[in-house]
Amino acid sequence: MIDEKVLIWGAGAIGGILGAYWARVGLDVIMVDIVQEHVLECRANGLKIEGPVENFCQKIECFTPSELKGKYNYVFLAVKAQDTEKAVKSILPHLNESGFIISAQNGLNERLISNLAGPSRTIGSFVNYGADWLGPGKILFGNRGAVVVGEIDNSIKPRTEKIHQMLKLFEPNAVLTKNIWGYLWGKMGYGAMLFATALTSDSMAENFSDPKREKALIGLAKEVMATAVAENIDPKPFNGFEPKSFMPNAKNVAAKKSIADLAAFNSKTAKTHTGIYRDLAVRKRKTEVDQQLGVIVQIASEHNINTPLLSRLIELIHDIEEGNKKMSVNTFHELTKLT
Repeated sequence: MIDEKVLIWGAGAIGGILGAYWARVGLDVIMVDIVQEHVLECRANGLKIEGPVENFCQKIECFTPSELKGKYNYVFLAVKAQDTEKAVKSILPHLNESGFIISAQNGLNERLISNLAGPSRTIGSFVNYGADWLGPGKILFGNRGAVVVGEIDNSIKPRTEKIHQMLKLFEPNAVLTKNIWGYLWGKMGYGAMLFATALTSDSMAENFSDPKREKALIGLAKEVMATAVAENIDPKPFNGFEPKSFMPNAKNVAAKKSIADLAAFNSKTAKTHTGIYRDLAVRKRKTEVDQQLGVIVQIASEHNINTPLLSRLIELIHDIEEGNKKMSVNTFHELTKLT
């Protein structure tokens, strides 16, 4: 076990579950979150993990950013992508010279973290378990999913081996990889489709199960995979998403098989809708669309790759954020018109 304090910055769906599991098995964990009510509940009455995977309550040290003191070597960053820059700048005064930040987020945030903290102080990780922040001191753990960690320079270091062992305390099947970028880009292909599911009020499984939505979903993933290839990335499969099925020259029969596998995977979770959907429909706040899909569009443009579906999807998400469009199947099919 790690014999020093582990700091988790962001005690929501992803970070909160990690913190609760690690604290329960005896790791010295503290968490930071900007929601004061959540902080107070976690340290006073405990963080309640609910759902079909497991139910338990774990008291855990938790602070707001202004309350935090000390310096740390292990810092897990688990905030929304749009909050990455502010969070990293707040973390740096608390990071030892030999310390590092592990991104437990969606997107390619390791690029930004590396620019701010330095490449040697940045580690990538990939998580695909289903979780939702339900309210102060309460998180839904909907299903288990892939968990991966790796150095952004594609090496294996003693520190990543230690982090891998930590992650196995939570997810016994956690993977240590020399190709973390492959997993992160794979998640972006899947993630593009998940953003599209948030254009409707239907569940993820319902979206993936509708043959009329296949063309748009496949087209989105293909735009991401074409960009990954241009970046010399070897995207990796996970939980039903098979990157090879969405490569530029891949046949649609393979892509449809992957879509069916994703429908099956998402039919078995208590987390029926994406965090993107919850941002739009429940929490009424901005999504991560610019920091996730917008980054892909920007990288694609540097390679002269056209991304009409991704670009239109970003516009549609913004329309819903601003109240100019409603979540509906008709809104989804604004994408289908481009296929």
